Amino acid sequence: MLEKFRAAKAAEVRRLVGLEAAQQLPEPYKGKRPSFSDALIAKAPMAVIAEYKRASPSMGDINLGLGPHDVAAMYAASGAAAISVLTEETYFKGSLDYLETMSRCGLPLLRKDFLLHPLQVVQTAATKASALLLIVRMLTDVELNEMLRLTYDAGLEAVVEVFDERDLERAEAAGAHIIQVNNRDLDTLKTDFAVATRLAAYKRPGRLWIAASGIKTRADVEAMQALGFDAVLVGTSIMAEADPGAALARLAGSAA
Repeated sequence: MLEKFRAAKAAEVRRLVGLEAAQQLPEPYKGKRPSFSDALIAKAPMAVIAEYKRASPSMGDINLGLGPHDVAAMYAASGAAAISVLTEETYFKGSLDYLETMSRCGLPLLRKDFLLHPLQVVQTAATKASALLLIVRMLTDVELNEMLRLTYDAGLEAVVEVFDERDLERAEAAGAHIIQVNNRDLDTLKTDFAVATRLAAYKRPGRLWIAASGIKTRADVEAMQALGFDAVLVGTSIMAEADPGAALARLAGSAA
């Protein structure tokens, strides 16, 4: 599955390389970015990162009638600590433009995509995103270190995603501060909280940990909190609802 995503990003990388050669890369955003990590800490003991997700390989189209501006307003009003924004176009029907639109709600934004090349960090730094996603097993150790360095130098934060113990070991060695544990099996696309349960034993002080995939109920959120996670990332389970804001409020425990 990850190789399919890698192939889907090849055209974007080629375009960025062309822009660099022509000295036409976008300038970095000069404004103040809200802190992604501070937003999670402020919602302790459990923050909810709500995702704007229009489609996925496992679910197909998801609530395409809900635009990014409206969903951002719903999430901001319903207890989200931050918003994850899918920008991958081929499989998730995302767009980099959504970062500008959704930034108006004031919450920090995570660019969720398949970032493989240093110029994609430069591209992200030109947006109003506060953080970007790096998936350990899509990068070599050298690439991961370089992508993290560029991310930090650009004033962005990195959410570093792991699927198993080996991924976690590599993330820690590279100096990741925010670890995201993905409960999804990439071969079957099924989710299993046994992944989060197993990896939680390795959590180190001074790190922020996020649990992702398969979180559908308030009980699921509380289970991740009990394991020591600082946040959960939820996408499909709220985006598939007629009112994602209300669904988020129930998960966050802020529903009236």
